[in-house]
Amino acid sequence: MGFLTNLISGLSLGSVYAIIALGYTMVYGISKMLNFAHGDVIMIGGYVSFIFSMYMGMNGWISLAIAMVACTVLGILIERLAYRPLRGTGSLAVLITAIGVSYFLQNAALLIWGANPRVFPSLFEGVSTIHAAGGKLSLSPVSLFTILANIIIMIILTLFVSKTKAGKAMRAVSEDNGAAQLMGINVNQSISLTFAIGSGLAAVAGVLMCSAYPVLMPTTGAMPGIKAFTAAVFGGIGSIPGAMIGGLILGVIEIFSRAYISTELSDAIVFGCLIIVLLVKPTGLLGKKINEKV
Repeated sequence: MGFLTNLISGLSLGSVYAIIALGYTMVYGISKMLNFAHGDVIMIGGYVSFIFSMYMGMNGWISLAIAMVACTVLGILIERLAYRPLRGTGSLAVLITAIGVSYFLQNAALLIWGANPRVFPSLFEGVSTIHAAGGKLSLSPVSLFTILANIIIMIILTLFVSKTKAGKAMRAVSEDNGAAQLMGINVNQSISLTFAIGSGLAAVAGVLMCSAYPVLMPTTGAMPGIKAFTAAVFGGIGSIPGAMIGGLILGVIEIFSRAYISTELSDAIVFGCLIIVLLVKPTGLLGKKINEKV
């Protein structure tokens, strides 16, 4: 039963990566920007939830909702102040700015909350571990909820992008920014909406991750952000289903590597698998090859 327990843990961790990767893949798919500050938005969401639940005595679910609102506003501000002025410039300028925003958020959190790790209160505090198969299979409520939340978010996001007017506008901007603008689509609004959705999902991922691994510090979102970006590339960056599949696969690989190979080598194995996939299929598992006209 250890195999099944590890599999569920891997799917839970992978679901966190998938939710974060959705933010990366949506922003890149629509604005062709790599928002490397996305991982630090996760950390901000964790701290906002922590403050409202620990210091203001609010229910964990209410603090999660407040964290989602705060991160949504933060995502819009980041896009408006940091990225929009650089639209149309070279990708190197955007990349440097993204790294700068990331360090700014980390150091702001360090100044405000300090470097000492905080113990994050679980959303399922007081709920015991579920035992199945005669007690041989241990299921964490956080793990099960994270997997379920990932599936629900994936379905809602897919329906939103494919069925709603705002979602169709986002797809049009993704296909051709200039043509979409000529057709009367507000490009700035579509890109801001993308950042808002991605940042709101980052708050969800941050709270779920900190509930499962209850340590919160200014660098909490750094490595998960990098791994989620890896998951987005793994599945095919720009593809919403690809982000989910890439996240789940990476989570399972990481947990199984820790359990059966080496805890120290688990990260190396994860990134090694990415290199192998990209050597075989450079666009990722579900990515499509785009032919550029010269």
